[in-house]
Amino acid sequence: MRYAFCDGRKAVEGRYFTLPNELFHLGLTAGEIATYAYLLYCEDRKTYQCRPSFTKIGGAIRKTKNTVKKYVDGLRDKGLISTEQTKKTAKDGAVLNGNLLYTILPIENAVQMYNDAQMAAAEIERQRQLVLRRAKQCGVDIRAG
Repeated sequence: MRYAFCDGRKAVEGRYFTLPNELFHLGLTAGEIATYAYLLYCEDRKTYQCRPSFTKIGGAIRKTKNTVKKYVDGLRDKGLISTEQTKKTAKDGAVLNGNLLYTILPIENAVQMYNDAQMAAAEIERQRQLVLRRAKQCGVDIRAG
């Protein structure tokens, strides 16, 4: 079986990359995990960047371009990646949109964002329970839900 990197280089048999354990504790969908794994596969290990197209990612994880875009948006919202629009010049000189430039961010950022969101949700629930308790003490019937 022949393998190739995103940029066309031949892969060395036995070459691999790791996924951070924390990835499985961030509430990601299977598609987001697959997309993240593909971006790690493609990234330059010195710059932490890569620029595969939605079509290329979709081909690798067997999803449509629109679905890949949703996964990329989810990864960006969760603090795992940042994206930057690039430009390319056509033969006729026209400036066109290029592929996104993906930067893989430190996993600690995403873990902190996730923990902050969990703490905020817990605080909201604590406040809700407090309001329900006070309403009950005052004889007010508040239907939860």
